[in-house]
Amino acid sequence: MKNASKKYNITTFGCQMNKADSERMAGVLEKMGFEASEDPFSADLILYNTCTIRDNAEQKVYSYLGRQAKRKHQDPNLTLVVAGCVAQQEGEKLLRRVPELDLVMGPQHANRLEDLLTQVFDGNQVVATEPIHIVEDITKPRRDSNISAWVNIIYGCNERCSYCVVPNVRGVEQSRTPEAIRAEMEALGKQGFKEITLLGQKIDAYCRELTGSTQEGRHKYTLTDLLHYVHDVPNIERIRFATSHPRYFTERLIKACKDLPKVCEHFHIPFQSGDNDILKAMKRGYTHQKYRRIIDTIREYMPDASVTADAIVGFPGETEEQFENTLKLVEDIGFDLINTAAYSPRPATPAALWENQLSEEVKSDRLQRLNRLVHISAKSRSARYLGREEEVLVEAQNTKDPNQVMGRTRTNRLTFFPGKIEQLKGKNVRVKINEFRSFSITGELVEVLD
Repeated sequence: MKNASKKYNITTFGCQMNKADSERMAGVLEKMGFEASEDPFSADLILYNTCTIRDNAEQKVYSYLGRQAKRKHQDPNLTLVVAGCVAQQEGEKLLRRVPELDLVMGPQHANRLEDLLTQVFDGNQVVATEPIHIVEDITKPRRDSNISAWVNIIYGCNERCSYCVVPNVRGVEQSRTPEAIRAEMEALGKQGFKEITLLGQKIDAYCRELTGSTQEGRHKYTLTDLLHYVHDVPNIERIRFATSHPRYFTERLIKACKDLPKVCEHFHIPFQSGDNDILKAMKRGYTHQKYRRIIDTIREYMPDASVTADAIVGFPGETEEQFENTLKLVEDIGFDLINTAAYSPRPATPAALWENQLSEEVKSDRLQRLNRLVHISAKSRSARYLGREEEVLVEAQNTKDPNQVMGRTRTNRLTFFPGKIEQLKGKNVRVKINEFRSFSITGELVEVLD
């Protein structure tokens, strides 16, 4: 092939959706004849798949890009690509800031990478950020794991949270058909994958735009229906999904998770704030009372299920009392993990223009206080595993201890135990837990289950 012996390097910033997009783009590049390189400074094509949800992630992209732009002055044949959310947000402005760029492409264009690069190799500087109907997942991703795989089921987001840039950069909701999703899962099962994570920016909205807006058609097909439809895919042993939105989370979905043996007992449901006035200002569409009822219902059906979340501190106008309501929610519920962040003003979002912004000192202080509580909560939740035997799917060697392997419980707790990865990778095993920490547990192998 004309690109044979050429190397590529992809750096991924941000969420699971970006990781899935990067795997698909890597698949496109390898189909074109490129070979993966771990070293960005020896690659012929550099691709940054970017995130704009917070300012520090965006600034890191510019730092990395600056180093490669300098390199291009010595090597004009170097191809520089910025993909993802920063690309969508900035568009042609990126070319003015970094004229060495060859291709700027939004996340909706990930499966068009080959066509876009063909234009680049013909001597064009290309910007692809126009809204399009997302091309079906016809590419074969280069999966980072051969045990667990991402499967996109819905792209985009129709919410308008006052702080969030995602709808601006990922576009409107577009769901894949149930048949296409099942076909991808069947192919993954045949390739030996054991675990699938169904992905969506707001996964509970799955198929909402495909089933029409009439009362009769609105709930014709949902995430719950999809779980039932794909549950019997051969060779797939575990199914997960993320990310949920409290506004759309239903008891019917919880019941399906309890009734379907392959669906793991783990729910990731962001709450963002524990204060109703802040939630209203965020335009989240629920109260902390509704959020608490959801968690109560989950624990009623599945007492041992793990619950993880996202939270933002220092939102414009947040008072000390309102922040303490967030701490109270965390303390009352007892989360297994929370992804925390200080509020960061993002371009073209309403909250970025408000005058009641908090100082960086206040935001930093609140973030540290929340993180301390998260560690305490997570450690308390980890303690329940002590002395138990847990089913673990082995994924990899422990990078810090070559004598140990690592995997995850059905509740998504990272688990370490002594063993040889060449014998255990991809196996379901039973592990007796004898040590716990905030975000992981350690044990001894009891039995190999398959």
